[in-house]
Amino acid sequence: MSQFHRTAAFHTLGCKLNFAETSTIARQLTEAGYEKVSFDDKADIYVINTCSVTENADRECKLHVKRAMKANPEGLVVIVGCYAQLKPEEISQIEGVDLVLGAKEKFNILSYLDDLEKSENEGIVHSCEIEETDFFIGSYSIGDRTRAFLKVQDGCDYKCTYCTIPLARGISRSDTIENVLRNAREISQKDIKEIVLTGVNIGDYGKGEFGNKKHEHTFLDLISELDKVEGIERIRISSIEPNLLKDESIELVSRSRSFVPHFHIPLQSGSDDLLKKMKRRYLTKLYKDRVAKIREVMPHAAIGVDVIVGFPGETEELFIETYNFLNELPITYLHVFTYSERENTEAAAMDGIVPISERKKRNKMLRILSEKKKMAFYQTQLGKTLPVLWEHENKDGKMFGFTENYVRVQKDYDAASVNQIEFLKLDKIEPDGTVSVQYSFEKFLEKL
Repeated sequence: MSQFHRTAAFHTLGCKLNFAETSTIARQLTEAGYEKVSFDDKADIYVINTCSVTENADRECKLHVKRAMKANPEGLVVIVGCYAQLKPEEISQIEGVDLVLGAKEKFNILSYLDDLEKSENEGIVHSCEIEETDFFIGSYSIGDRTRAFLKVQDGCDYKCTYCTIPLARGISRSDTIENVLRNAREISQKDIKEIVLTGVNIGDYGKGEFGNKKHEHTFLDLISELDKVEGIERIRISSIEPNLLKDESIELVSRSRSFVPHFHIPLQSGSDDLLKKMKRRYLTKLYKDRVAKIREVMPHAAIGVDVIVGFPGETEELFIETYNFLNELPITYLHVFTYSERENTEAAAMDGIVPISERKKRNKMLRILSEKKKMAFYQTQLGKTLPVLWEHENKDGKMFGFTENYVRVQKDYDAASVNQIEFLKLDKIEPDGTVSVQYSFEKFLEKL
């Protein structure tokens, strides 16, 4: 490839972990002399980091390849990520795709670019068997100058019957504590106020880099050390399995200097029968106990829940069981996923298929419940004075931010507030579902 080809553009589909990894790949390219440009600009290289969880992974991939080809028909298109590991040959057939890199190869992207030329037919595939993906590459992303996604773990040893992530990302493995702390300190030096810890199964943190199943450290060890890093105002834990969220970790967060009172805990179903069919590693009693423990030590904490509707065998009665379980739990919001069949998963061959129309109906019911839960939680926070971290976006003259416990707030745009933490009084819930704020007179007097 010509030495004059020096611009690269990036697009990420899917989770926070993908964003962290895209940023790492982008840094590799910029350090090698590429200039990073917008994905809709004319670029020499377009890197698309794909997801296998989204229902229309193939359609989304094709859509963004077309976007790249529209911006520059001569640009080279490289596909990486979970979908690239699961369906490399299929992706290589997409018009415009030049290179497909699997889970092991994506961080060696530079070594594949030198001789890469625009494909006339199908793209070149470099993809290993997922069993070979036994190493760990530390990553972090800096998206909007306000927060960074810090990757601490990758892969998963669980065998949930609906999930392709172990096939796409391999075995559970972790970064060393030393490297995580080094990355956290790097982030702190960039004037970023918040770190979000990410991984596929972060509660399983500590398994060795090369598939060593002995835990070198625990998740509690990790968060204990991160809490000591100077210069980071907030650390937020992303999704963590209920069976791996221990009392000691909850208690540490409750008295922490930097960890915020916000947990996101996948449930997937409120029916023990379905949890067993899904091969989840807990039942509803354990989940209920985790929520109760958080509420005991942090009554003001935000608690988010993942739930799947329409899993094979989910009868109307079992769905109502899930609905009632969630309705009674003191949680804050839901992320609702409509079950969709995935190749090479046990669930795809199960009986009791739920009609698509019924799946959509159940999804809507839970999304309405989520909105009610969130508004009820917001209501309990009105009148409190809380620290708000403001984001950079200016939307119709308004700016937005989050409290530590994940209340989304708004005020008139003020450039001086971007990436700043301000103590503000939560005033009222606005029609768009955000909370307006007032400056706190009490805090003003404290500063005098």
